[in-house]
Amino acid sequence: MHSVTGAGPGDPAEAAAPAGPAEAAGPGDPAEAAAPAGPADRAGPARRARLLTGLAAAGIGGSILIMIAASAVRDSWMYPPVVLPAWGPPWDLQSVHVPVAVVTVALWVAVLAGLGGVIAGLAAVRLGARPSVRGLLVAAAVAVAVLTVLPPAGSTDAFDYAAYGRILALGHSPYVMTPYHLRLAHNAFAKSVPITWQHFVSVYGPLATLEQFAAAKLGGLSAARITFWLKLWTSLAFGLVAFAADRVLRHDPARRLRAHLLWTVNPLLLWVIVAAGHLDVLAAAAGLLGLLALGEHGAARPSVPRLIAAGALIGVAADIKANYVLFGLGVAWVLRRWPAALATAAIAALAVLVPSYAWFGMPAVHALTARRDGLSADSFYHVLPSLRHLALIAAALVVAAAVLTLRRLPDGIPARPAIRAALALSAAWLFFWPYQFPWYDVMIICLLVLYPASRLDWLVLARLAAGTFPNLPGNPWAPLGPFVSLIHSLSTAIFTPVVLLGVAVGLVVLCLTGKWNMREPGEPPGTAPTDATLTTSATS
Repeated sequence: MHSVTGAGPGDPAEAAAPAGPAEAAGPGDPAEAAAPAGPADRAGPARRARLLTGLAAAGIGGSILIMIAASAVRDSWMYPPVVLPAWGPPWDLQSVHVPVAVVTVALWVAVLAGLGGVIAGLAAVRLGARPSVRGLLVAAAVAVAVLTVLPPAGSTDAFDYAAYGRILALGHSPYVMTPYHLRLAHNAFAKSVPITWQHFVSVYGPLATLEQFAAAKLGGLSAARITFWLKLWTSLAFGLVAFAADRVLRHDPARRLRAHLLWTVNPLLLWVIVAAGHLDVLAAAAGLLGLLALGEHGAARPSVPRLIAAGALIGVAADIKANYVLFGLGVAWVLRRWPAALATAAIAALAVLVPSYAWFGMPAVHALTARRDGLSADSFYHVLPSLRHLALIAAALVVAAAVLTLRRLPDGIPARPAIRAALALSAAWLFFWPYQFPWYDVMIICLLVLYPASRLDWLVLARLAAGTFPNLPGNPWAPLGPFVSLIHSLSTAIFTPVVLLGVAVGLVVLCLTGKWNMREPGEPPGTAPTDATLTTSATS
């Protein structure tokens, strides 16, 4: 099994030479590749790997600690108010008050430190560093557990989920009744209903509504307790993705560490998913398991039980958030040569989707076309009718990008072609649909962790950071102050749009040039192909 080195792939002379654990030779240099790496040659990369490992630990650890502290005092800076239960989680330091400007700046530092830590960690692994996976997983488990028992921070979406669940628990449909009516009850729960989306019915799938209903039944009249159950299930789904990636990559130490850096201990994901309690990870976990259920079939037709399992799990993902139908389209792309197999998977997915939507009726179906974050252009019409043409242009760009990425994205996982197809379609949507939030990125990151390292990693991390920055601190009680407000405005109006545009252009450039710089072994382990080879799609 190859370790990730600084040398370029596909060099015959390099392949014939004994390789040190972390070579510093430049790619494609026959003279350097032909000579065995001596102790002096290995010392430099080893020192850099140790330094980068220390920087990664400091950046990631410091970032997570700041996020935990901000969550612990969320009542002093974040709306809506939370009435904590008399016993049990969630817990909050309600007696501690921190100015919102301080929290905002601290979270900016946390995002930058966390991003830097992840980048340093990936670079260290590339140079041959192999820190303890067990220690990393223990640290991640502790961080997730602590964030889970704290109230939602950084977003009010979890309180919207709680409101929809409470509506169903009262015998009404959240696709008909809006959270505004809960605010009229003048009870403890009403105080925690956010006003931002109070006049909107649920835009989530029926299975998401049932999950919210279960949390509402367990939490009763306590919005805090309901959000705890919602966060608990979100954290379990987050851990399930980490576990699945760990098992798939367990025989490749470098890719295993990379997966955990991108997902399990990524502070940006911990903030937007675990701390905030966004349900997107529930769909991501179900969708990823559906793709993995197809097995390592390569160019062969998957078995019927695998097709049924894959279709049902992807149906669950789409029944939570409609945009995960893209995973199903990825499976359809791979199975297009076998109509019977495609029909089997489609029927399994419909067996999940049809009964749940039939139960809630046409209002739930209408929610598909009224999503403020979905695939439909109708989401723009409700806000700014003048953006009708922008939405149509964006839809055309998404389709064009999907065709391009399907044709040009490297075949990094030949044994699991559906992951590549789903990754290509998800990237096209995330990179080119204009209405996005950083927690949507779990859709692509849960797939990227199984894909070999390439320049796509940097584009995805840049997207995640740029999207997270303007969403900080998240629904504050008070104004941020003139200086902090100025930075926030500049990041929202200039920094984030420029970065998001840049990564979209970067994806197109990578597709057209083929300069993916993929250096990791594929499956099964072997020498990574050259950039020229990588420009060819595995599925014709």
